[in-house]
Amino acid sequence: MCGRFVSTQSPDAIADFFGASFEGEALPPNYNVAPTTDVYGVVASAEGERRVEAFHWGLVPVWAKDTKIGSKMINARAETIAEKPAFKSLLKKHRLIVPMDGFYEWQAPGADAPVGKAGKPIKTPMFIHRLDGEPLAIAGLWATWRDKELGPEAPWLHSCTLITTAANGTMSPVHDRMPVILPQSAWAAWLDPTNADIDSLRGLLVPAGDDILTMHAVSTSVNNVRNKGSELIDPV
Repeated sequence: MCGRFVSTQSPDAIADFFGASFEGEALPPNYNVAPTTDVYGVVASAEGERRVEAFHWGLVPVWAKDTKIGSKMINARAETIAEKPAFKSLLKKHRLIVPMDGFYEWQAPGADAPVGKAGKPIKTPMFIHRLDGEPLAIAGLWATWRDKELGPEAPWLHSCTLITTAANGTMSPVHDRMPVILPQSAWAAWLDPTNADIDSLRGLLVPAGDDILTMHAVSTSVNNVRNKGSELIDPV
């Protein structure tokens, strides 16, 4: 899964990188983005115009009774995305790219790992990012929802989920899953809301090459979502 990531680029920088536009208020830089917070997403119109917008991380389907379901829908598995009722219709026309500087994953403890207060070995948090330093373009889905009990004037909530796939050779020593990282050559096809070719879209949801990512161990301070500073990605 992908449960924490880093997002420090300005919306203007993100828009420039993806050939998009941005209007609105900027989100603060965050070195410890957690589910249920707002994140940037890149979407496109039927005419191909790309926009950077803010989305609530944790998908809230249009049929949901409330937003609580979002905390359980931060990720969607690529292998079953075309069959799950919550994702199937979104895959056809509600796709986005979530840009990030990198993400965190926790490596299972080895035999000599330190023991925590609960008496269990402590997992090692790892910061994973691109070797070339460019932003990661993570495939995702988005949805809109509003509280029907508040009537037709209720505000719309835009939310998203990140798509995961099997780990590549770089990630497998740490975890058996990883987010889908889209190469630039796949951005147009993935973002195009008029592209409803499910087979070709699923063909994009594959593990990144083994030469794309690098990683290093970081402080367990990242375990606390209240910590959001740049020191979280410092190697330890």
